[in-house]
Amino acid sequence: MKASVFIGTSLDGFIARPNGALDFLPENGGEPHGYTEFIAAVDTIVIGRKTFETVLTMTPWPYAEKRVVVLSTKPIDLTAAQGKVEQLSGSPEEIVKKLAATGAKHLYIDGGITIQNFLRAGLIQRLTVTRVPVLIGEGIPLFGALPKDIHLRHLATRHYKSGLVSTDYEVLNQK
Repeated sequence: MKASVFIGTSLDGFIARPNGALDFLPENGGEPHGYTEFIAAVDTIVIGRKTFETVLTMTPWPYAEKRVVVLSTKPIDLTAAQGKVEQLSGSPEEIVKKLAATGAKHLYIDGGITIQNFLRAGLIQRLTVTRVPVLIGEGIPLFGALPKDIHLRHLATRHYKSGLVSTDYEVLNQK
């Protein structure tokens, strides 16, 4: 099974403001930056509860007909969600094992804590980080403390007229 991250950050490395707001991220505005191709290649979105709650406010629903798995140890009201949405809990290894048993092949890992936990567990194979040309000073960081270095191999970097810079990495030191 493959697990990938596709995420936007401020130039100073934050994925959201301290209150979870994403208002510093630009609207796509018709400038393609690889998300459409990326989302077409995944079959399951694994998302943290807080990020899921933010995504619930978006219209249209950004995941179309994709299977969405929300990670939380607390009960979540999924009635407002659209499409195929379910809840799971457990370690990243347990989540991957459960999803593989149901036929999942390529996971999109989303949400700060979720990404950090899957990276620590050695379960991410690819990272695409798009930096937005803005400094917000504080917020929710993409990366947190790590028990050891995680080595990456640069695959490609693209820049866009809007100032976005997107870089793809392969994660090298897996379990």
